[in-house]
Amino acid sequence: MGLTDKEVRRGADRDEMTFLEKAKRISQRRAPRIALALLALFFASSVLILLFEKGFNMRVTSWWDAIWWTVVTVTTVGFGDVVPQTLGGRLVGIMVMLFGVGLVGIVTGRIASFLVEQKIKEERGLTSFKALKNHFVVCGWKNEMGKALRAIARVNREFPLDMILVVANVEPQLFENMKSIPELKGVRFMRGDYVEESVLNRANVQAASRVLVMADSSLQSKAEEVDARTVMTVLTIKSMAKDTYTCAELVDEKFARYLDLAGCEEILTSREFNRELVANVSGGSGLVQIMRALFGAEEGSLSTRPVPSELVGSRYQDIVAHFEDKGLLVIGLLENTGNIHMRKKRAIKDAQKTPDISKLVANLREVKELRGNQPVINPDPEYRVKPYSRVIGLSGLQEGHAS
Repeated sequence: MGLTDKEVRRGADRDEMTFLEKAKRISQRRAPRIALALLALFFASSVLILLFEKGFNMRVTSWWDAIWWTVVTVTTVGFGDVVPQTLGGRLVGIMVMLFGVGLVGIVTGRIASFLVEQKIKEERGLTSFKALKNHFVVCGWKNEMGKALRAIARVNREFPLDMILVVANVEPQLFENMKSIPELKGVRFMRGDYVEESVLNRANVQAASRVLVMADSSLQSKAEEVDARTVMTVLTIKSMAKDTYTCAELVDEKFARYLDLAGCEEILTSREFNRELVANVSGGSGLVQIMRALFGAEEGSLSTRPVPSELVGSRYQDIVAHFEDKGLLVIGLLENTGNIHMRKKRAIKDAQKTPDISKLVANLREVKELRGNQPVINPDPEYRVKPYSRVIGLSGLQEGHAS
């Protein structure tokens, strides 16, 4: 039975990584020996040249003169300001030139090899990004990935382009195509199967600020298999970094409860939304034009903004007035935003502060029913704004169309 293209590709990736790892191990074993040999050459030649030349050569009178001559000779710069005059000094010079050129060549070769290795890894998406902190990880690939990434970058302006990392198991050429798009210059790419924990470790999801797992269009699989991989990815991420804010896209809503149990903060079921949109369009509701106005604009009309700390606990009408001055038409609140796991931990601590047992039970019941990102549309003007809330509003409206 023949291997599939995907299995062949994975085998090639493993072989390539094995070769690079072996080369790196051999290089690491030889590094201490090369360093010791170079230090020994510097020390021995400096001592000998000072011993032979001092008193006979006016250019060599101190340790600094000897070290200077050794560095100039080993690196083959050859300024000619210090020339050995004695037979012993010249023999030392011959030794330094013969052995020094070889050792320096090895060092420069190692540097060049390291740079070439890093370039190969970067081109093939094999680089590790463990140094990245508070970055945005995007797992998966779309048929129109360029448009998708431009939209993601536009909405997530708090992340510079070099803090957005795309992880996908696609051909390196697709990465190169994305890098050629001017609006995406700086976005990082990493090749690998994001379901695997080792790949997520290379992406450093533990230190990521946000992770988006998309329904991968590059997989030639059924919708159920795509969703199963999304669920497995979110479960792996939450086992590695429970406090990382995670968003996921599902094709079918029947997998949503698994993501909810895993603690996924935001779940988009694309098939459900498409179905509802088509149903509304069939009724001549004009919903398509509304959706384009809200989400298709360059700046985006519908958005959420954080509630200023000094306004937490104030009335809803005060929030409306505050943001109206900033050009935002407030239509509601989004409560329990951010990482729901952290919200529940803090809510449990607050619930346990009461000495009244009956009230404690009621408080714990409220914590159990706590759900993240709960929209409250157009509440009563006297409604009190809770902590961890964001306002839902419309911006960029033309004057005269806001009413």
